[in-house]
Amino acid sequence: MTELRIRAAAPDDLDAVLAFWKVAAEGVSISDDRDGVERLIARDPEALLLAERAGELVGTVIAGFDGWRCHLYRLAVHPGRRRSGIGSALLTAAEERFVGLGGRRGDAMVLRRNETAQHAWRAAGYAPEEQWRRWVKPLDD
Repeated sequence: MTELRIRAAAPDDLDAVLAFWKVAAEGVSISDDRDGVERLIARDPEALLLAERAGELVGTVIAGFDGWRCHLYRLAVHPGRRRSGIGSALLTAAEERFVGLGGRRGDAMVLRRNETAQHAWRAAGYAPEEQWRRWVKPLDD
């Protein structure tokens, strides 16, 4: 199998990312448009991570750090490529980014109705904090 490559998105990737999310991501975010993703990349060029295999986009995650909190959004893996380690590799890359920036805990926005995603986040070591309605994972050893 071809090696998985993880890299930061470039402006030329935006149309492909938006099309990919229509296939692979659950739900719609208010920022799921070209303007929203352009703003993200302009503000933090390393935040949108792409997973590629043989040049094909197979996964994404947004790893945003605001200097205070580490936020994870849009973890998405192509439906035909799930359960092959792509999501785990993206989360590892995101967590390494956060630690390098001084982050202490990652949190993820997960739709309550998305049982598949909840299982994936739990398997990655995240757990719900019901009082906040978000999932968190300490990033230190």
